[in-house]
Amino acid sequence: MLKLIERLGPVEESAASDTLTLPFELRIRGRLKAQSDSGRELGLFLDRGPVLRSGEGLKAESGEVVRIRAAVEPVVTARVSTGLPLARLAYHLGNRHVQLALGEDEKGGWVRFPPDHVLEELAELLGAELEHHNATFDPEPGAYNQVGGRAFTFPRSWPFSRSFTRPRTRS
Repeated sequence: MLKLIERLGPVEESAASDTLTLPFELRIRGRLKAQSDSGRELGLFLDRGPVLRSGEGLKAESGEVVRIRAAVEPVVTARVSTGLPLARLAYHLGNRHVQLALGEDEKGGWVRFPPDHVLEELAELLGAELEHHNATFDPEPGAYNQVGGRAFTFPRSWPFSRSFTRPRTRS
């Protein structure tokens, strides 16, 4: 088994000796037993937290590099007119604390999410046209987990930078 132990960030296809295609639900895991696209047994032994992004490289103990690919999976793409309607749709869906992908193509802007009848109903109530289809799902990483950027960390002097524990009360 090839043990993948380090995240490399985005890598060129030519830098990788193999690829690993995973759906979103498996790209959120740091520990995983999988099979590469060429049939090799792989074990992921990575830090927890960041989602594996399509195009990201993983380094093996041997020095080999495996490139991640997002799998094609069932998704719902919601479309409304650009501007405030699209911002409102993204806001209300995101306010449900679900993973969302945002993008645009020749038809305009869109919000994409895994099939969910509650989210679909909400999107339709906000005027969106829904398209159920198969596509890759690579959601936004969020403001605090931007790839290639600086992640925000609370300064040590902030009161919220310490753990949230309830003060003891005398009984």
